[in-house]
Amino acid sequence: MSVAEHEHEPVRGLPDYLPEGETLVWRGEPDFRVMARRVFHLRSVSIYIGLLLCAHLGFQLYSGGDFVSVVLGSSWMLALGLTAIGIITLLAWAYTRSTVYTITNKRVVLRLGVALPMMVNLPLPIVGAADLRRYADGSGDIMFTLAQKKKLSYFLLWPSIKPWQFKPVVPALRCLRNVDEAAAAVAAAVGDVAAGQMVEEEQSELDMPANEPVASGQWAGAS
Repeated sequence: MSVAEHEHEPVRGLPDYLPEGETLVWRGEPDFRVMARRVFHLRSVSIYIGLLLCAHLGFQLYSGGDFVSVVLGSSWMLALGLTAIGIITLLAWAYTRSTVYTITNKRVVLRLGVALPMMVNLPLPIVGAADLRRYADGSGDIMFTLAQKKKLSYFLLWPSIKPWQFKPVVPALRCLRNVDEAAAAVAAAVGDVAAGQMVEEEQSELDMPANEPVASGQWAGAS
């Protein structure tokens, strides 16, 4: 996917300008190195390929093969391993470049997708809980449990979801470099929404007409 697909966004990561009364709280994207390591397991794959190559070389040398011939004969294995690592790295880069997370005072917006670009709106009132997963390096994920049913596709949203959680699908802000900053923005936005709902409920109670007392004379004929 080329960056040109999103060049005409009026606001980066959003399908249109924010309506009146809605303000931007935070905007960010996954970190490439965190994405490659946590989602695509690039480090583990590289170690695995390296161990396979070393085991192959050791076996051939132990069997009496000439060192130069063994190394040259194993070049295909090295090329195959480097190709796999390159593909994984390219995928991590593509998903990182295509994903933007936006938090406003009313919703969370996920712009994502390489083959099929899409945007997902999560109104804050339907967010039942936001769970934080923080790693030792300060990176992490924020996962949203929805209080209302919302039809979401695990495979279309991947990797911006909670891994291996299929029913219900849990959308997430994945691989954030500074997850605490995003978590503070989520907490502030959810707090503002909750405070606004409380004010509306109190106002509606005040606007309700009081029960008028019934005059005793109205019941005189019923006795």
